Amino acid sequence: MEVKKVSQSRSVTSSHVLPTDTNNHGTLFGGKLMMYIDDIAAVAATRHARQLVVTASTDSVDFIHPINAGSAVCLEAFVTYTKRTSMEIFVKVTGEDLITGEKKLCTTSFLTFVAVDEEGKPSPVPQVVPETEEEKWLYETAPKRFEHRKLRRHERREFHEVLTLKSPWED
Repeated sequence: MEVKKVSQSRSVTSSHVLPTDTNNHGTLFGGKLMMYIDDIAAVAATRHARQLVVTASTDSVDFIHPINAGSAVCLEAFVTYTKRTSMEIFVKVTGEDLITGEKKLCTTSFLTFVAVDEEGKPSPVPQVVPETEEEKWLYETAPKRFEHRKLRRHERREFHEVLTLKSPWED
């Protein structure tokens, strides 16, 4: 089985937060940030797998610090853990005041991506090897997050079985 270092998937991007990217409080729209998170996670997952990938899940995104218009939003993502066809991606989001240089960790998120072949079927991915202390800690704590996601997915399926697809406008 092929093995890759975490650093081989590391992806970094920054974007200037413009007024059109903000809500009525002058801070970055949460949905826009979630789009950035999914995008950078997809880049990291694709770098690791070197094949097509799809988002399987996103863990919670808690907005700890707002990112103001005129600031930069900086995202860093990398693969922290792999199973046979799935990858856990860690995304760290930092806001930077471009005038003062002050930086704040605004949120972190874990996403799960699955590698797929040309027919859309799950495809094996290389194992990941952590090197730094942070990478090792994320790797060692990943199985607990994996089990939590598995339970959440099971609960969601039960929940969906109860829901009806009937429109509220139908009789």
